[in-house]
Amino acid sequence: MKLTVVGGTGLIGSQVVQKLTAAGHQAVPAAPSTGVDLLTGKGLDEALEGADVVVNVSNSPTFDEASLDFFRTTMTNLLAAGKRAGVGHQVVLSIVGVDQVPQLDYYRAKTLQEDQLRQGPTPYSIVRATQFFEFVNAIMSWTADDTTVRLPATRVQPMAAADVVDAVVDVATGTPLNGIRNVAGPDVFALDDLGRVTLGAQQDDRNVVTDDGAGMFAAVSGDVLVAGPDAHLAPTHYQDWVRSAR
Repeated sequence: MKLTVVGGTGLIGSQVVQKLTAAGHQAVPAAPSTGVDLLTGKGLDEALEGADVVVNVSNSPTFDEASLDFFRTTMTNLLAAGKRAGVGHQVVLSIVGVDQVPQLDYYRAKTLQEDQLRQGPTPYSIVRATQFFEFVNAIMSWTADDTTVRLPATRVQPMAAADVVDAVVDVATGTPLNGIRNVAGPDVFALDDLGRVTLGAQQDDRNVVTDDGAGMFAAVSGDVLVAGPDAHLAPTHYQDWVRSAR
């Protein structure tokens, strides 16, 4: 099977390419470094030639309102190129609860991307994943100084990027869902507690202060970012991962 992986040189995409290749598939990374420009469509027809499946794990360079234009334009170009190439399955990586947080520009942009995919000409699958373990330090850095990290008590259910990759590969090599598969880590944390676990494992002596107005996830309430009972739970526990990653 030939699969074109859009965003195939990034954190998730590069691992998707490796895993598909190891399984005997022909996996083609499509990214600016391989001559593909999603915003103009340059190189898309060549990258999708002969592809059975397109796996879209590309990402907007910003999380602000500009992300709406990014996903609108790139999804339009990708769906059109896929139709020209006769692609039989379009897969997109999205976010658990993405359609329940309209106050966040980036989440609205990803919801728009999902809507375009559903309305497009090709059978599709959406893999919605929770926040990645690899992004926890970045999330803390948004509201941190030399002594303190301020985090809301927003409930999250993070998962390892490697487990996200497994979920994407499983869906991409299967029959189109024409729907959503939710995937998540095995454990639920309050984000401020997750910060404490992280600092402790990294032997960082800064204090975590619970501040429900701090950072992007302050806008999220309840269990929006926690996967429901239908979710596929990944095997990797955060405490194990953060200790091994130190």
